[in-house]
Amino acid sequence: MNSRSRKIASVTAGACALSLAVAVPASADNHTQGEKASVSVFHGVPGLTVDVYANGNELLPDFEPGTLTEPQSLDPGTYDIEIFADGEGPDGDPAIQESVEVPAGANATLAAHLSAEGDPMLTTFVNDTSDVPAGQSRLTVRHVAAAPAVDVRAGGEPVIEGLTNPNEESLEVPAGTVSADVVLAGTDTVAIGPADLELGEGANTVVYAWGSAEDENLALKTQTISGMASAPGGVDAGESGAMAADNESATAWLTWGTAGAVAVAGLLAARRRYARDN
Repeated sequence: MNSRSRKIASVTAGACALSLAVAVPASADNHTQGEKASVSVFHGVPGLTVDVYANGNELLPDFEPGTLTEPQSLDPGTYDIEIFADGEGPDGDPAIQESVEVPAGANATLAAHLSAEGDPMLTTFVNDTSDVPAGQSRLTVRHVAAAPAVDVRAGGEPVIEGLTNPNEESLEVPAGTVSADVVLAGTDTVAIGPADLELGEGANTVVYAWGSAEDENLALKTQTISGMASAPGGVDAGESGAMAADNESATAWLTWGTAGAVAVAGLLAARRRYARDN
């Protein structure tokens, strides 16, 4: 292992120990053994690229900041996760090597991002796949940026106020196109946008505000989860890769999310510290 990997591994050793202590919630046993999980991953830490392997296969090569994976339908079970600094696997020594459990029936997004203070962290968000009234759309905003509290405006009017990192807020609005921007809470100072959002009927449009205000690289990333229309003719959730799950089953996914997430957080934090020290 080279000196850089040794530094990364030493910093992340505590993260591995923490992930081993995570227990599978009892609610995971309530699902059919073969029911698949739907998992997306969002990389919201600027300036860091990693390679992620699962069971010896490259799962996320050259995983770059601002990237959101398509939902992956995963069989429940144990996955051996290896995380390498970009370009250092699979023949090198992994900075992180961990076995993690993927419970059945989960629908969630794992976000690697910055805290309000600018430190790398990970947050597991449960995707709301409950029914949406006919003609309506669900808008979810997730604050994952190194920035203070913000307001979200649609058509120039605040619709979400005082949102702080790493929280989210959802609302149901008429389906259609809306111009949205993000401003500093209680002000008209635009931090991100404006951007046109296509809010589909029966869909959950998830907007991530990510990046760093200090580094002036704040940006928006959107994720669309379809198939929640309550009127006849709604698109089946399986066609979009989104799979319905109640809150308990989605929370069960935290076993995989915490194990893999804490490992990635350690890697990201170590690389940021290494960059500052060298």
